[in-house]
Amino acid sequence: MKYRLLGRSGLAVSELCLGTMTFGNTTSEQDSIEMIGRFYDKGGNFIDTADVYVSGRSEEIVGKAIRGKRSETVLATKVRMATSGDINGVGLSRKHIMDGIEASLKRLQTDYIDLYQVHVWDQATPIEETLRALDDLVTSGKVRYIGCSNFFAWQLMKSLALSDVNRYVRFVSIQPQYSLVSRQMDREMLSLCLEEKVAIIPWAPLGGGFLTGRYNRDIPTEGRLTSKVGESAWVNRASDHNFAILDAVVEAAKLLDKAPAEVSLRWLLQKEGITSPIFGARSLEQFEENMGAADWEMPVDIWDKLNEISALPDDYPNRFITKFQRSLG
Repeated sequence: MKYRLLGRSGLAVSELCLGTMTFGNTTSEQDSIEMIGRFYDKGGNFIDTADVYVSGRSEEIVGKAIRGKRSETVLATKVRMATSGDINGVGLSRKHIMDGIEASLKRLQTDYIDLYQVHVWDQATPIEETLRALDDLVTSGKVRYIGCSNFFAWQLMKSLALSDVNRYVRFVSIQPQYSLVSRQMDREMLSLCLEEKVAIIPWAPLGGGFLTGRYNRDIPTEGRLTSKVGESAWVNRASDHNFAILDAVVEAAKLLDKAPAEVSLRWLLQKEGITSPIFGARSLEQFEENMGAADWEMPVDIWDKLNEISALPDDYPNRFITKFQRSLG
């Protein structure tokens, strides 16, 4: 396992991050704890959870599994989603953040979080209030670094600017949806993160299971993807463009003697600006397959082919800006 710095910080994280959204749900507690143990054995140190995963059960299992390994673990969790029916039990207000950190620390059986992330923008709370609350958590020692997730580029840039002006702690990372079949952040977010040295920790790097090759064009295979609602729902994946990408992934997997999941994750690992894709697994077999993305290099010609077939259309304003780029050479 290789390691990378988390944005402009000095914190080293493994090139793969273990996501725990299935822990306590489709993955049993016993298998979840075994998975984390195997992750450590393979050199992994970066584990991601959230207060809303399985109503907090995921955090409880993670807390149990990392006992004895806490100082060797980069532990990430999130706050923002509804954790109760109370009117203030949701959002990024100072109250919900302060209540949320205490509940997460208790479930995780620790006195600090390495990376505390806001799960999505909260239009009801001024971002200044959110940043000041997060800054106070870092000052208190309950949080080491802060990150965000599911932001627009302007929201991230506004947050960074306000942190700089007010001398608050800065977001060191963002957790966006990003994969071969979901490259919307290429339009603005990727270049912003490269410019501001913000780490990119993609979620759904396998397109919610689409890029594993287990799904058919005509009759969707029974499984999580076909029954899921939201971003990874079948209706958001089963397009001609995405199936063309999947065909290229399967072809590359055959050439490389790898599983489609390994190829899809490896493409991300070799993408400029990507720090650590977050992969999940419902079983130990899926875990081992996904871990196969580490410690090898995809040939440039195969990487380029996948990059080209999955690229976004060259639309406005990219066409216009590229046309009028200045050259001093």
